[in-house]
Amino acid sequence: MAVKNTKFKDAGEIIENALASGRKILLPDEAMDIIKSSGISTPAYALAKTANEAVTAAKSMGFPVVLKIVSPDVLHKSDVGGVVVGVENDKEIERNYNEIMNNLTKKVQDADIMGMLVEKQVPTTTEVIVGGIRDEQFGPTVMFGLGGIFVELFKDVVFRIAPVTETEALEMIGEIKGYSVLNGYRGTEKLDIQKLSKTVVTVSELISDIDEIKEVELNPLLVYTEGVTAVDARIIIN
Repeated sequence: MAVKNTKFKDAGEIIENALASGRKILLPDEAMDIIKSSGISTPAYALAKTANEAVTAAKSMGFPVVLKIVSPDVLHKSDVGGVVVGVENDKEIERNYNEIMNNLTKKVQDADIMGMLVEKQVPTTTEVIVGGIRDEQFGPTVMFGLGGIFVELFKDVVFRIAPVTETEALEMIGEIKGYSVLNGYRGTEKLDIQKLSKTVVTVSELISDIDEIKEVELNPLLVYTEGVTAVDARIIIN
């Protein structure tokens, strides 16, 4: 495959390997690898195929950690009990690892389980969503809005044809109804809107520069007073 932007070289290789394996949905660690290699900040993470590997990974990055099931047959991990947050020690990792595996085998029979993503837990803050889709009518399109549970609750999102400039990204951010939450509401600290706008630009470039990407979604993307961090990524290819 041809990658138009050299900064997405690693992304191209990951997508090629997935396509060669006959997969249309990237595994969570593959999606996170693409996001990280594109210059977007992520927590420390590692793919573990056993409980012991999960313990080793957690010790290397430090507790607490989050455990997330890795399976091409599971698109929404939380719906099948596939996510546990706030895991504090070795024993909790072993117990939760086994519980997640049992949950999945009960709820998604014959699921192809690739392992568990161990991710360093980061401080909570305002959550937003940044995504891209290859629309049949408009072509590559980038989306921004409040993230987490607010996406479905408020549907406070805006769209632009991709790619966008940083100025256009800032305009998108300012258009959502919840903008005041980002810009400092009733004495709260103003969040890093400049870094957020750069992330919107990067996602817009991913969807417009790599033809094989059908959808990309960072939800949630955590926005701090300094910097942003993508804690979950989903990428669908074609």
